[in-house]
Amino acid sequence: MKIKGYFSKGEQLLWLGSVWGILLAFFVFGGKGTFTLIASLIGVTSLIFNAKGNPFGQLLMILFSLLYGLISWSFSYYGEMITYLGMTAPMALFALISWLKNPYKGNRAEVAVNRLRGREYLWMLLLTAVVTMVFYFLLKRLATANLFFSTLSVATSFIAVYLTFRRSPYFALAYASNDIVLIILWLMAAKADRSYISVIICFLAFLINDLYGFINWRQMQKRQKA
Repeated sequence: MKIKGYFSKGEQLLWLGSVWGILLAFFVFGGKGTFTLIASLIGVTSLIFNAKGNPFGQLLMILFSLLYGLISWSFSYYGEMITYLGMTAPMALFALISWLKNPYKGNRAEVAVNRLRGREYLWMLLLTAVVTMVFYFLLKRLATANLFFSTLSVATSFIAVYLTFRRSPYFALAYASNDIVLIILWLMAAKADRSYISVIICFLAFLINDLYGFINWRQMQKRQKA
């Protein structure tokens, strides 16, 4: 895949704006260590590739999940740690395999968009309810900080990774919902330590990128269908 000319000017501006926003927040608010900065930059880069339906984005998401799990552990957000290390990272691996196996017309830089049927959405919601319930009792036992939002993050994360694996455009909307939950979680953390403001800025950038990803995937879906 040739990088030159691969991203539109708008996508380049979106990525550069996200990177500069993350860097500025990190240095202004005294980000929580190098891991936080590296994870944020890897994460936002993965999203611009995911928005294009490129499997490389899933490879970067695996790496981001590992680093983000360590950051969450540092603030006793065990829900985030377990979710990303035990669910998001493995599901990103499955998604990577799925995307590689389903290229659009042989183009491995673009996955074939899938359209889910109504029954599968019901099955997804049932699985989400079971997974969320299990995590709730586990997180409660671990005395996880901000239990409600940590549990809500599990639910939105599971829906997001499931839809990503199934190559549905709505995975980006699910991740956008998860971004909002995470912004709330880290706002609470920032009350105790302002250095976590850099993490909030990171997920604000993620939110914008995920919303763009949904728009682009819908356009991909229409183009591929045509």
